[in-house]
This record gives sequence, C-alpha cells and structure tokens, in this order.
Amino acid sequence: MFEMIHTKDDVLAVRVDGKITGEDLASIMDRLDTAMAANETVHVYAETRSIDGIEISGLAAHIARAAPLFAKLDRFGRVAVVADQLWIRALTRIESALLPHISYRVFKPEDRGAALMWVEGHDG
Repeated sequence: MFEMIHTKDDVLAVRVDGKITGEDLASIMDRLDTAMAANETVHVYAETRSIDGIEISGLAAHIARAAPLFAKLDRFGRVAVVADQLWIRALTRIESALLPHISYRVFKPEDRGAALMWVEGHDG
C-alpha cells in the first residue's frame, strides 16, 4: 500500500506499507519533481510499515530518474523517517551520516505526529 499525505507544498509526505512498487516510486518522483519546481528547499516525511521488499522490474529506470537528485542534495531540508522496523531506522541513520548537511530525524511509529510537525517546520 502506498499513500501520499496531504501537507504543505514544500513537503513530500508518503506512507508505505508492504512492498514498494514501480508505480509507487513513479508517484513519489512526480510529487518530488513538483515540489522542487515550486520551492527552493524541499522537506521529506517518509513513514514505513512492515516493508517487505521493492519491485525489481523497472528499478533501473527509477534509479536513472533519481540520479540527477545527487546534484540537488543542497535543496533538501528536513527529512523525517518514521519506521516500525529497526533496520530501516538504522539505514536512515547511516544515510544521515553520509549526508550531514541534510537534517535527518528518525522516529518510531508512536511519534508520527511529532515527526510530521517537525518536518513541516514546527519545532517541538
């Protein structure tokens, strides 16, 4: 299951449960492209539940579409990751260390409200 969460236009907010499909990735990239076209800085809220894989078909095309984002990393602001799985929280912390100029925070599911408020710019 994939769901886009309605929030401010400079925030990409998604909720993913189960398997991530190529269609999910395309929708996420479409929303990110829209947010980046309209805003200098884009913030990301990603909530995952019981992720059990990613669809392999078309993955190369999605990687190619996402590759230009490496040149735009300075346009990402706050990134909140809400995850029920320890391995996702751990990978996010590693990614945060590799990209120190992006402000990352990792949250447990019971803190999803605080995570969304923080990524929207309401420090708490």
